[in-house]
Amino acid sequence: MRIDIISAVPQLLEYPLNESILKRAQQYNLAEIVVHDLRSYAHDKHKIIDLPPYGGGAGMILKPEPIFECIEKLQSDRSYDEVIYVTADGDRFNQKMANQLSLKKNLIILCGHYKGIDQRVRETLITKEISIGDYVLTGGELAAMVISDAIVRLIPGVIGDGESALTDSFQDGLLDAPSYTRPEEFRGMKVPEVLLGGNHKEVAKWKEQQRKTKTEQRRKDLL
Repeated sequence: MRIDIISAVPQLLEYPLNESILKRAQQYNLAEIVVHDLRSYAHDKHKIIDLPPYGGGAGMILKPEPIFECIEKLQSDRSYDEVIYVTADGDRFNQKMANQLSLKKNLIILCGHYKGIDQRVRETLITKEISIGDYVLTGGELAAMVISDAIVRLIPGVIGDGESALTDSFQDGLLDAPSYTRPEEFRGMKVPEVLLGGNHKEVAKWKEQQRKTKTEQRRKDLL
């Protein structure tokens, strides 16, 4: 998989891309993540990529010219399954969407900034708009990293234990069950007996009940 991230502030992406799962995926050539500085596609003396909106109002808007030039350059090199714009008014990102996107070959993620981007970009170039929650961030870079991490970790071979990703919360609509490890007793708190007996059928039954109970208590909307 290849993910191209277009950003007005590419420095925000440097550290997360070079640590943990995202770093491993790139080292193993299971994913390629390329960051593009939007200012590289601004050709005026001051590399201006934002201007005040027509009609007045607060904030600045990302200009269409550098975005069009960048995306069209990328599309001239390869075909893309989706051109994603991360924005507060996009479709809510969830595990189902992450699963679907993890099967794609090439993705572009455009990070919004300031007050947003010129509407003509959204109408002409963008194929999918995604929000990671009902709140506003300074820019789309953090959201792009959330989406990239959720997608890349699902690629076979990225996580050593492939079953781990398949049993995460939300994969089948339920939250995950509680987890325990050694010691068996810590400060008077004991591991549930069912997990110590070696009866895999009973363990599976317990975990399923715990998952349903937790989901009922915390996220009834998922049931």
